[in-house]
Order: sequence, then C-alpha cells, then structure tokens
Amino acid sequence: MIRLEERMPTSRFARLIGVPERSYRRWQQRQRQGWPAKGPWPTPVRDRIEPRAIEYADRFPAWGHRKLAMLMRVDGHDAPDSTVLRALKRTGRVLAVDYQAERRQLAEARRAAFVVPPSGPNQVWQCDFSEVETRQGGVWRIGGVADYWSKLELGWRVATTANHRDAIETVEQAIAESERLTGRPLVELLADPITGEIRPIAVVTDNGPCFKSVRFAAYIERRPELIHIRTRRKSPNQNGVRERAFGSLKYEHLYRLEIDDGHQLGVEVETYRQLFNEIRPHETLAMRRPLEVHLEAINDDQTIKSTEPETLPTP
Repeated sequence: MIRLEERMPTSRFARLIGVPERSYRRWQQRQRQGWPAKGPWPTPVRDRIEPRAIEYADRFPAWGHRKLAMLMRVDGHDAPDSTVLRALKRTGRVLAVDYQAERRQLAEARRAAFVVPPSGPNQVWQCDFSEVETRQGGVWRIGGVADYWSKLELGWRVATTANHRDAIETVEQAIAESERLTGRPLVELLADPITGEIRPIAVVTDNGPCFKSVRFAAYIERRPELIHIRTRRKSPNQNGVRERAFGSLKYEHLYRLEIDDGHQLGVEVETYRQLFNEIRPHETLAMRRPLEVHLEAINDDQTIKSTEPETLPTP
C-alpha cells in the first residue's frame, strides 16, 4: 500500500484520500481478520424493472430516466424514478450529464451550416432586407444576397418596398451576378459532372412576409438550383453573415455620408459593394478578399472535376 511504502501515518493517509479515519481503521480491522466485504446486496425491484426499462430506453434513446419512468407509470408499470435510473445506469443507458449542452451545440451547428458545414461557395446564400432613411427621399429598402462561405456580396438592390417581387428580383440579381463572375449558368455550375444531379443552393431568409408568400415559394419551386430555408423567429443571429454585412455597409459607409435620395443611395451602395468584395480584407477569410476566395474555390473545384477519371462501363 502507498501508506506503508511511504511510511505514512494512518491519520494523515485518511485525510489525504478523503476518508474518515474511523472508517479507514474499521476497514483495516476487517481486512486483518479476513472478514468478507459487504455486498452485493439483492436488488429484487431493480431486477424486476430492468428488462422493461431497457425496452423503453432502446425505444426512446433521447429521453432521460425521469421521462422514461413517467411513461412506464402511465403504461401501468411500477417504476420509481430512482429505480429506473439505477437499472439504466447498470446497463450503460444513462445519458451523459452534458447531453443537453452537446445537443444544443449540434443544433446551433446545424442551424448555421445546415447539417453539413459549407465547404465552398454556392452552397448557402443568405438573403434579407435592410432599411435606410435618406434626407429627402424617405425610407428605402436594400435587398441583398451574401454567400455564407466566401462572404461575397452578390448584389444589393435598392427599392421603396420589400415585398415578394423585390425578394424574387433580389435572388434573380444574385443568380445573374454569380453567372457573370463564373461565365457559366448556375445550373451547370451546380450539376455533378458524372451523374448530372444538381446540388441546390440553400437560400436562407428570415420569416418576413415577403419570404413567406406563396409567390416566393412558387418561384423557388420553379428553380431546381435553389431551396428555401427560413430561420427561427426572432433569431437574426441565424442569418448572421447577411446582417453583419448590412451593418458594415451602414456604419462604414452610408452613415458617414449625407444621402439625399434613392438614386444617390443606389450609387453609394454599389460603390461600397465593390469595395467590400474586392478591397476590404475579412478576418474570417484570413484577411483575404471575398471575391478572390470565391473565384479561387470555384476554379479549384472545376479543375478537380475536369481531372476526375470517367467511369468506364462494366464489360
């Protein structure tokens, strides 16, 4: 024993291991006399409940012992919470203490990256509107689409309204800009070179009326290269790339100017978009520019696809 090897007094060793000295001396006496250790005690109630508890736990693996015990009692079984816990613990079916925290982290990751984290451009687009008030022209709405992965702004559209027509035209503008940058139709860019299957872009929006309208849903339905995902209510952080870019537009450019009307606003918005895409470095992109990151990833992806060997037919 450590106590004997180190020649340590019993009282000091008991304090070191956190055991009362009287209990430790009693264990010593029993060990010297050769008395058998106590237990294991019979557990008839746990043995009776355990098969049923295992059955419920395997059927509902995401539930804890309290919910399972409650369900068992509703079904007519005598199942105290503590007994069900001991039965599940003995069989290794008790959820970890930090289970809910881990689930929340996974849920946040799914909401942000939609199950599979985006690994390149044209996988997740974030779309929304923002308001700006001019000195003489009233309030204007800026609609824009941002690529989640590369942070590239695919066009900002200035209008007096933010209805379903504006939402559709904003997405159309983003598609046109993407095709202009790559020189290829978006459908062709998203198609698998071997199977021809299209991997659609997830267009993420909030729950505004323009995005919940039937006409906007019908537009998305007609575009095989797009799918629509709405964030949870009152959760702007789930559309964070879009909101952050609008904040940069306002505080870095628009709020520093005296803008009279919508025409001047449109000119300034487009001026800053070019600055944002081509000159402004981004910390999340290792201080690179969105445009170069976006195009470099697309060119690399096309190079990999073009060098993949074709599948030969089976003889």
